[in-house]
Amino acid sequence: MVPAIPQGVPTPAYVVDLRKLRSNLETADRLRKEAGCKVLLATKAFALPAVFPMMRPYLDGTTASGVFEARMGADAFGKEVHVYSPAYTASEMAELSNVAGHVYFNSARQLHLHQAQALGQGHAIGLRLNPGYSNATLGGALYDPCAPNSRFGETQDGLSSVDWTSVHTLHVHALCESGHDGSIGLIEHVANRFREYVRRVKAVNFGGGHFLNKPGYDLHALIRAVRAFRTEFGVDVYFEPGAGLVVDAGYMISTVVDLHRNGSDLAIMDASASCHMPDVLEVPYRPGIVGSGGSGEKAHTYVLGGKTCMTGDVIGTYSFDRPLEPGDRLIFEDMAQYSFVKNNTFNGAPLPDLAVLHEDGRYEVVRRFTYADFIGKLA
Repeated sequence: MVPAIPQGVPTPAYVVDLRKLRSNLETADRLRKEAGCKVLLATKAFALPAVFPMMRPYLDGTTASGVFEARMGADAFGKEVHVYSPAYTASEMAELSNVAGHVYFNSARQLHLHQAQALGQGHAIGLRLNPGYSNATLGGALYDPCAPNSRFGETQDGLSSVDWTSVHTLHVHALCESGHDGSIGLIEHVANRFREYVRRVKAVNFGGGHFLNKPGYDLHALIRAVRAFRTEFGVDVYFEPGAGLVVDAGYMISTVVDLHRNGSDLAIMDASASCHMPDVLEVPYRPGIVGSGGSGEKAHTYVLGGKTCMTGDVIGTYSFDRPLEPGDRLIFEDMAQYSFVKNNTFNGAPLPDLAVLHEDGRYEVVRRFTYADFIGKLA
């Protein structure tokens, strides 16, 4: 379905489709209500305070990967604020004192170093477990928290040294873009392999990577698994999806600036893979384009690239029914997740607008970036 984005809007722009976002949030709300669990927004994947008021009724709060994200969650979202980091400094712990209600530690060592300060500040303490359960379906070991030599979470061998009297939550983040089989497999794995530790805590957080809104995800099967887990252990259950809440709920609009020929037909865009869609290069990830096909699938094939000086700033190869022309607007799909939270201004490339497509069809720019934003982080 072609999104109803008005013609002539300035590009490049990230656009969040509020109608699709609400549909995704309703899935999360169903999980909360029918399974009796809590769902948090992982702001590392999606953080647009302009839409937090719409998201707030469907979720229980936010989870952060550092102090600034935690502050944003407290200031702009409200409700519960959870934070995890592989390691904290004493000053970071102090900054979290009036921000996060739940602080997760990466290891028995980190817990020992900071638990007195955390308890003194009133935090509910969590410990991240590395369950040794690999189910990442994207990017291989690069996105697998349980890959060999991973720095994430206390191993099973180290759990015996933990002071469990202060631990409120067992944190088990092991997935990446997983279907229901991965979500349920993780729950069952923890129930079978770590039951003695689950019985020592009040809550288990199964982290993110649950792709709740992807076609084929069996939400009812997950609900049954959560109910069974809660019945067996009598603990609260959390999930903290990021991409799973905003999948297919956003776009990147970009304009063809020029055409070139060097072995292949090339289109130079006003959007950049390296600056504006870094997962294209890092994962790698190939976003769809409305109305396009793969290489050679349609009559006219082009390699699309950004206008930075980086040779590898290549978005991908796409085909179209008609030849591209300068001024043509392309709409990249599924660009709400890990896009504007990771972008940069390499080469002085302007940051794209942040915009929302309202449910009534109204297009609104919520932030336009200027030279002041570029120079502000350099001078």
